[in-house]
Amino acid sequence: MTSQQSTDIARDFDRLRERVGSEVFLDNRGLANEVGFYVFPYDAAKELEVRRRTAELVADAQSGAISAHIIERNLWQVFLQICEDKKILHKIPALEQKRGSDALLARLQKIATPEVFVRTMDYATHQPGRDVLLITGVGQVYPFVRAHSILENAQSVFEDIPVVLMYPGRYDGQHLHLFDRINDGNYYRAFNIL
Repeated sequence: MTSQQSTDIARDFDRLRERVGSEVFLDNRGLANEVGFYVFPYDAAKELEVRRRTAELVADAQSGAISAHIIERNLWQVFLQICEDKKILHKIPALEQKRGSDALLARLQKIATPEVFVRTMDYATHQPGRDVLLITGVGQVYPFVRAHSILENAQSVFEDIPVVLMYPGRYDGQHLHLFDRINDGNYYRAFNIL
């Protein structure tokens, strides 16, 4: 465990809740002209608790208990939508059986590129000063797509609203370490939200 990842999920979610509800955060102020991208690193062993608390956070935003309008995009659900849109979802098991896992991965990575993920995640009319994009499901889509690639491609699409990446691993301000052991790529434009 490092200083970039906490073991107290309840406390971390209290901090996240306070942060996303603040006017300064929602307005993307105080970032020295950087995009408002944040990483919420957590211990992957706490995944089920993080999912439960994330659902509570989103529900509180929908009920008005938090002033932010949280738009959650689960990358696994986005991936399934991409496959459905390309009309290949039902063909995946047969393709893997016929060609093997490596061939399937290569094919899926050509279809479900980071650019396609971001286009599929986008929604009409962002509401700056109100919306927060919450990206979940990072571990579920590994190795189809990498978190740093999603963030890099999302910069120009979501530059007007804060984006929070729920990350099962460590973020040291330069590198993402998925599951605390896999080098998931370099990304230095995000802030650790904790």
